[in-house]
Formats: sequence, C-alpha cells, structure tokens
Amino acid sequence: MSTPLTPLWKFSLIAAISRLRQQWKDAAELRNCGEEAVEQMAHEVGLTALELCQLASKGAHAADPLVHRMKALDLEAREIGKLEPMVLRDMERVCSMCESHSRCFRDLARNVNDPIWKRYCPNAATLESLDALPWASRLEI
Repeated sequence: MSTPLTPLWKFSLIAAISRLRQQWKDAAELRNCGEEAVEQMAHEVGLTALELCQLASKGAHAADPLVHRMKALDLEAREIGKLEPMVLRDMERVCSMCESHSRCFRDLARNVNDPIWKRYCPNAATLESLDALPWASRLEI
C-alpha cells in the first residue's frame, strides 16, 4: 500500500501565496483586508506583511524561472520541498522578486547548459549547492 504524497503546496511558498491570493482578487484588496489579517497571513507563510504584499503583487507564476532552472538541473522541487522546505521557500521568494526573469527565460530557451545564468541569478549559489547533493529522484543515494 503506497503512502499518499504530501501536496506540493504544503512546501511551496508560491503555492501558499497563490491560495491566499485567490481569496482576494489582487494585492490592493489584500492590503484593504486589514493590517492585522495581513500580518496573520504573512506570519502563516513565514513572511513580513510587506513581503507578502510584494509577492502577491507579482502573481502566482513569479517563480516560474526557478521551476524551469531546477528542471534544467534535474532538481526535483517536491523532493527539495520535503527535505528542505525553508530553502525552497527562500529560493521561490528570491526568484519572485528578481528583475531578471526575461533574461533567465531567454537563456533557458537558448541553451539550458550555458552557465551564464550563474552571473545574474540570485539563487545561483543555492542551486549549485543543491545540484551537488545526491538526490533520490536522480537515483544517486
């Protein structure tokens, strides 16, 4: 009998924010719901109220470049989220706030193996560290 997998949203900051964001149509409504409510929601996902509002304004797909980069590196978000949930959340937050999304997507489309992304990606060091670890999804354990 197999054990059900824990849903990825339990580990994913972006998915958690997306759930919260669905309750309010946009960041303006989030700010209008009351300071105390925003503080509580932010606390629940490990952010400050300001960070929550900033991330909510970026949208649910703000960390998509990270998802694509992780796939290019053969890193499994579900496995990282299970073993290192705070690392995954921090990478999602950092990617969401990054101003290099267009460049990142362009570089991924051009050549996923080109190391140029390491020069501008704020998650480069973390991704390189994770890539160096043995992962069950890669059958490296």
